[in-house]
Amino acid sequence: MLRVLFVCSQNRLRSPTAEQVFSHYPGIQVESAGVDPSARNPLTPELLEWAELIFVMEQSHRRRLRRRFGKHLKSQCIVCLGIADIYRFMEPALIAVLRQRVPKHLPGR
Repeated sequence: MLRVLFVCSQNRLRSPTAEQVFSHYPGIQVESAGVDPSARNPLTPELLEWAELIFVMEQSHRRRLRRRFGKHLKSQCIVCLGIADIYRFMEPALIAVLRQRVPKHLPGR
């Protein structure tokens, strides 16, 4: 089972939507977190060590992840989805973008 982590800033809109959308996707386990210290579920070294594949919503998330947690990143693949912070939680347009961009990076696709 591939362990997948979705990361955004506050873990309130984009990454929890992604977690929910892909929570029943075959062959993966999902979690979500935010890079901001005030995030609903803040990113931790333990989450990074758990993850095998990390999706970040923006390039700034990748930079912050590497700057703050670089020593905890091993061989994880980090994919930037390029999804701006313009969506609400579970907004249909966000779900559509996630369904378009995420599966090509998952097993069996």
